[in-house]
Amino acid sequence: MSQKRYSTDLTDAEWKILAPLIPAPKRCGHPRTTDMRAVCNAIYYQLKTGCQWELLPRDFPPPSTVYSYYRKWQQRGVWEQINHTLRDQVRRQMDKSTQPTAVAADSQSVKTTEKGEVYGFDGNKRVKGRKRLILVDSLGLLLKVVVTEANAGERVIAAYALMSLLEERLEVLQRVKVLWVDAGYDGDCFALAVWLMIQARVEVIHRSKPEFEVLPKRWVVERTFGWLNWYRRLSKDYERLPEMSEAAIYAVMTRIMLRRLSA
Repeated sequence: MSQKRYSTDLTDAEWKILAPLIPAPKRCGHPRTTDMRAVCNAIYYQLKTGCQWELLPRDFPPPSTVYSYYRKWQQRGVWEQINHTLRDQVRRQMDKSTQPTAVAADSQSVKTTEKGEVYGFDGNKRVKGRKRLILVDSLGLLLKVVVTEANAGERVIAAYALMSLLEERLEVLQRVKVLWVDAGYDGDCFALAVWLMIQARVEVIHRSKPEFEVLPKRWVVERTFGWLNWYRRLSKDYERLPEMSEAAIYAVMTRIMLRRLSA
């Protein structure tokens, strides 16, 4: 499969990076016969185009097989783990420590195609659906994503994201000194919570004028949302389960980082 059929297909260089991170087959039972590179190509194709699983081109493995691996890896936290591993590789490639000293947080409210299990109304953005909060490093690379109902409080979600990341990968936040946020996260209680968790200060970046402007430092997280918008599957929240929405964002970020590493 060295020849690319679609622009989303993995190159040989990209597959060489990703292949060791794919879970190995079980030692017992029938040997794995599925082409895992083709499965990954199908997943990235679906994320990029936003097509339904059953409408995947026939030169990919059967849609049921592709989705089965996609869902299984989500349940086992594989997509998040691959994201962390590739992020460390990208940072090392840029001669940076794998432990960032500055992080940024922001949220995005998106419409849902169906109510699913988590659903709400964001009165500020006037959006019915879900809220995606992402925590990124100073390069805009994803540290944590949390998907909730759209009416959830931003400061509560951000605190939860930090706490979850602390429990999962304590070493990532050990050197963080500052958290960049917008005015929606302003408040002494939130700043105190961040200090108690990671001993970092919260720097609120305020807008100086009502129209659009590139905010210093905080633009890195806005750029990450821009990267996610390149993938049609993320234009809305098409998933019934919020954890599948999180998996889609982690998977998209792995595709973006693979391109960087192989460039």
